Amino acid sequence: MPDLASLLNDKPTPATFAQRYFSHVSELFGRIDLDEIAAFIQTLLDARARGARIIVLGNGGSAATASHFVNDLALGTQSWSRPFRAVGLTDNVPVLTAIANDYGYAEVFSRQLQVLMEPHDVVVGISASGNSPNVIEAIRWANAHGGVTVGWTGFDGGQLRTLARMSVHVPTPAGEYGPVEDLHMIFDHLVSTYLRTMCASEEESR
Repeated sequence: MPDLASLLNDKPTPATFAQRYFSHVSELFGRIDLDEIAAFIQTLLDARARGARIIVLGNGGSAATASHFVNDLALGTQSWSRPFRAVGLTDNVPVLTAIANDYGYAEVFSRQLQVLMEPHDVVVGISASGNSPNVIEAIRWANAHGGVTVGWTGFDGGQLRTLARMSVHVPTPAGEYGPVEDLHMIFDHLVSTYLRTMCASEEESR
């Protein structure tokens, strides 16, 4: 499988590069373990059944994915009688900057978990490299305090893939942030669409 940089070696036209990029991402689909996605969906359903929080975090593009996923999970599933109690740790700028200023950026998520997380809450850390220090610190803290930890990763998975109790992994060459983040957003929409359909079926059967 070619890496992303090689798709530009012969200076293709924009249309040709678009075709190659789509083909590249399509090939990545075939390398994803569908059982990991299924297990993750079940983890979210179990959290909902016991009233646990689902806490999502990440940096940069993964911060945007975390925010988007919280929106789609908490509101997009349209489950008002039995909601998914999703919370994002990336959206409160005063909290993020206060922790970064007072304790260091490596603790911006773990310090929030100390306030918000209860045992058996689900903590989803998103990191393409799997090596973001603040994500690793948060997952370590959650593991030590009874959290159900999940890593969304790319490249070789990094520390996050082995540290988290559960992984949803996009195997790519190192440095391919774009394709990894593309597929992480597809995970978001795949999971939330499935859960929305499940919730609608529950309402209809009542």
